[in-house]
Amino acid sequence: MAGDDAIAALRAALQVSPDNLPLLMHLGDTLLSLGRGEEAEREFRQALSRWNEDAQLKVGLARAFEQQGKISHAQVVLEEICGKPDAPARGLVLYARLLLRAGEVDKAVRTYKRGLTNDPSAADETLAEQLGIRPGAPVPGSNEDEVVDGRERQRLGGEIGPAGEIERPKIAFSDVGGMETVKEEIRLKIIYPLQHADLYRSYGKAIGGGILLYGPPGCGKTHLARATAGEIKSGFMSIGINDVLDMWIGQSEKNLHALFDQARRSQPCVMFFDEVDALAASRTDLRQSAGRQAINQFLAELDGVQASNDGLLILAATNAPWHLDSAFRRPGRFDRILFVPPPDAPARAEILRVLLKGKPVDNIDHEQVAKKTDGFSGADLKAVIDVAVEGKLKQAMKEGIPRPLTTKDLLTSAAGIKPSTREWFASARNYALYANQGGAYDDVLKYLDKR
Repeated sequence: MAGDDAIAALRAALQVSPDNLPLLMHLGDTLLSLGRGEEAEREFRQALSRWNEDAQLKVGLARAFEQQGKISHAQVVLEEICGKPDAPARGLVLYARLLLRAGEVDKAVRTYKRGLTNDPSAADETLAEQLGIRPGAPVPGSNEDEVVDGRERQRLGGEIGPAGEIERPKIAFSDVGGMETVKEEIRLKIIYPLQHADLYRSYGKAIGGGILLYGPPGCGKTHLARATAGEIKSGFMSIGINDVLDMWIGQSEKNLHALFDQARRSQPCVMFFDEVDALAASRTDLRQSAGRQAINQFLAELDGVQASNDGLLILAATNAPWHLDSAFRRPGRFDRILFVPPPDAPARAEILRVLLKGKPVDNIDHEQVAKKTDGFSGADLKAVIDVAVEGKLKQAMKEGIPRPLTTKDLLTSAAGIKPSTREWFASARNYALYANQGGAYDDVLKYLDKR
């Protein structure tokens, strides 16, 4: 074959002139053009043992890695090369391609443009099309430079960012029934550091941090977060996915940054992210690069890369912790993961008292109703009361006389409602049994073992 003949001729020439670096580069390039990445890797490695600082050889080795699918190997080589001011243009363009594959579109655009600045002949039309880079595109770093869904577009209008509303909750832990274990963990992580700041600082402990609350829906995670802010008389920001996610790629990251900035200006402040799995899903499950970019921004904000998070207290809630990216569980981020189970009997009795406050009642036996509603969430208990109230309203319509709620009314209502937590525990059991790396879901198993 012609390719084999060309390779043989090059090898023969190198035997005569073993110190001919351009000839060796030509051999490596030829092997790559024929799809023989493994052979090219051997040639480039052998050459680098003699010319270990040659950037062009390193680029050739990275190309060989890429051809074989050794992407992480290629990235390691290219990160070193591209960090230098005189980085070869071909290396920068290859690095831009790998960055695009990893979802780092903005960085890929800037790296590609830098490569073309060094050597316009290194242009890759296919890559440029994927990045949306046109002739005469804006200079990197200018206000007109915006990467949207892998393409560079000019955004009309000014920057849009959410104005985070800072609440001052009036409730405290005394208004939350049960959950004593969870409350104590929050005290240790969030409340005590603020109340005893000097003591914590003497041990090098920062004031602030993150706690992830997980468990079946309707069990009071949001209520507990709001009570945490009330307990320390701090500001409170409740953040949902609609406050962050935006149809324009890149805008979600700006929204996140704006929210964290607002909270930092109002510290001490509790930031509460509800349904955080929608904002922090595992990056391996995401096909769109935009989602990965938003997650990277979230991680950077949690780490306080550009500003201190001292005094910033972060709580997040999820019904599906197994869908979160593992990077969020590292120390300094959501390093406390707390299981919020359905309320126990005393907590259910207390919840019933709170929910029935202001309603016409007749000697309700809260403990008896709590005993008959095992496994019910706070939301389920509210449904019990709502159904009982509807029954009383129907009765009042017929008789013309409003009558108070009784224990019997609540028990009858509860008998017709199934706990919504059962479905959640059916899924959670599987994860706790078969995907419980590091014992993350041991609390779920302990709860189920007691039942």
